[in-house]
Amino acid sequence: MSLQALWAMFLAHPAQVVNGLALFFACAGAWVLLATRLRERRSVARLAAEADLDAAATSLDEASQRLNRFFYAFGYFSLAVALGVSWASTRL
Repeated sequence: MSLQALWAMFLAHPAQVVNGLALFFACAGAWVLLATRLRERRSVARLAAEADLDAAATSLDEASQRLNRFFYAFGYFSLAVALGVSWASTRL
């Protein structure tokens, strides 16, 4: 689709285009949250498989925790942006 066609679509239906952008941000944020949760669960399962059951209760190392916190914050921020953009599309 050409840029001119996208611009014409935006001029014809601005609220739908902005709401589509909000949907994109929501899907991206949800995917980041789910992927981070899956990554965290796999790391815990790997640690549990390598060690005894007592060691399964131990937490991940500091670098993994910091990376998971970053991705959780990024995912929630993306969902908040999606909510804001969706709310803004109702005002158009």
